[in-house]
Amino acid sequence: MPFASGFSRAARASAKAAEPSAVPDGRAEEARRQLLERIGDFVIRHDLAVTAQNLATVCGALSGSHPELARALVQREASGDPVDQRWLDTLARLDPDGHSRIAALETLSDKLEYALMRFAQTARAAQNETSDHRGAIGAQLETLAGPEGLAQVIELSRAMLTRIEQVEAAMARSEAETASLRQSLAKARIEADVDHLTRLPNRRAFERRLVSAAMEAEAKGEPLAIAFCDVDHFKQVNDRHGHAAGDRVLCALAATLSEMAGDSCFVARHGGEEFVLLFYGLGKEAARGRLDAIRRAQGARLLMNRDTGQPFGRITFSAGVAEVTEDPDIRSALARADAALYCAKQQGRNRVELG
Repeated sequence: MPFASGFSRAARASAKAAEPSAVPDGRAEEARRQLLERIGDFVIRHDLAVTAQNLATVCGALSGSHPELARALVQREASGDPVDQRWLDTLARLDPDGHSRIAALETLSDKLEYALMRFAQTARAAQNETSDHRGAIGAQLETLAGPEGLAQVIELSRAMLTRIEQVEAAMARSEAETASLRQSLAKARIEADVDHLTRLPNRRAFERRLVSAAMEAEAKGEPLAIAFCDVDHFKQVNDRHGHAAGDRVLCALAATLSEMAGDSCFVARHGGEEFVLLFYGLGKEAARGRLDAIRRAQGARLLMNRDTGQPFGRITFSAGVAEVTEDPDIRSALARADAALYCAKQQGRNRVELG
């Protein structure tokens, strides 16, 4: 039985099994066990990494809970193309929950910052109020200090002043702590958008930038192109020279892409040995020309392992380019660029293809 047809039937059966009325209580446990077995078999058969993202994507497809994922996987199997990690990462982009989680994180962060701002305003208002009260009581004490019999009242008032000063100092400390927390939050939000190895923007930052760039390009009537770049034979670099050397190769390529792509290009690390670029104001042909020039320059360099003195050889990359503004669906551009990258790999690597 072909896997594609078997998969589609399994997906439909699992989706039906997910309905409370479809599966008797005695069979619910068995249905879950079978789904877990299918997920495990799928991961092993396609030699995929056991990660939370992979398991979530495969589960969404095999269970039928995400029909779009299921259809994409059926089509992939039917075409005979391999289901590898790079393609599965592309499939994960079809999961609408991924974007909703990012949006939820942004909303939560904004709410937290707003709450901190409100707390700081309240603290300042309370501090001003206690300062005003202290001035009024101080003035009153000056008029009461002379007459006899008011010693206890004066002593009590002085105690009140001392307490007010303590509260005022505590609120000042709280306000300073709040300001520090807001700075830490702002720094954390910036760091959350940065890849810690290459210091380029990360995938999270890219996905937000892609949405805003597409909207801006549409409003201005300008083209917008996207490119996926993948280091050729990167596993061989890690195997021969070690992961530390592989990290330096990624940093070197990140620097090359950033320096040569130009100010009108957004460069990010998409994950692993894959980078993504957004070319503002360029159609796919022009973007391909610019990226191909970078590819040639990179391929002409001979990198050395500074720890051993051994050459890495020529580090090249393959790339796929698509035009975002050709289709109102942004995900279509991602899929076309990814398919073009796969085509470049299939045709011998170290080349740029159009999608």
